[in-house]
Amino acid sequence: MIDQLKLFFEKHLLLESPAKLSEEQLKIASAVLFLEMMNIDNAAREPEQAMIASILQENFSLSGEQIRMLLDSAENSRQQATDYFQFTSLINKAYSLEQKIQLIESLWKIAFIDGVLDMHEEYLVRKIADLLYVPHADFIKAKNRVHEHHANNTRQH
Repeated sequence: MIDQLKLFFEKHLLLESPAKLSEEQLKIASAVLFLEMMNIDNAAREPEQAMIASILQENFSLSGEQIRMLLDSAENSRQQATDYFQFTSLINKAYSLEQKIQLIESLWKIAFIDGVLDMHEEYLVRKIADLLYVPHADFIKAKNRVHEHHANNTRQH
């Protein structure tokens, strides 16, 4: 009986180790969050799409075709999702704090790219930061870094 209980717990309740998480699962989880940010304000999709492609290429060294396929998979996952936890839990298992902060910065980049920070965008970044256990100070620093960079680039153009 004890062996059966052990087998049950091993099979059904043990968390996947970070090594068992596939790189593809993590890419999809990140891309889902990026797509959610793009869609949250129902505005200016083209600059946000370009920013997402740039972030994915930079972070994961993907080709244009790989980005398109990843975004198709992520959009499918996003449409089927009932919450963010299924994605943030994967990221929590595999990402360091620094990687999580980088993801939060990426979300801020998507939010700021159209020149308007919508209250829904800010809410979403805050919610994701909380689910990723990113300290509030790091959340604010990431926002300020991206905002300052965006403001400087806007002035130069």
